[in-house]
Amino acid sequence: MRHRKKGRKLSRTASHKKATMRNLATALFRHERIETTTAKAKELRPYAERLITLARRGDVHARRLAATRIQDREVLGKLFDDIAPRFAERPGGYTRILKLGNRKGDAAEMSLIELVD
Repeated sequence: MRHRKKGRKLSRTASHKKATMRNLATALFRHERIETTTAKAKELRPYAERLITLARRGDVHARRLAATRIQDREVLGKLFDDIAPRFAERPGGYTRILKLGNRKGDAAEMSLIELVD
């Protein structure tokens, strides 16, 4: 039974899923729009939005907490200096998921996840 087990497994171990979420979030903040499977996009959304909320705080502790999840210093700086001020007045809902259809190779449902402007 899956009682109280939220989130998708994505056919990965816990450490592999953690690394996948870190990499997807880093790519999302670097490019502000990425194409991935719908399941990964839906799993990434709360992860990325939590990081943006942390960046909106802007203090040293928030930066260090975010740095544990985003290892790229350049992307971390962009998150705190460029992305967070854009969403300063917005009370959540920083990302948008658009469905693109199925991937040709394995018919996986693909989506575009992007930061809302």
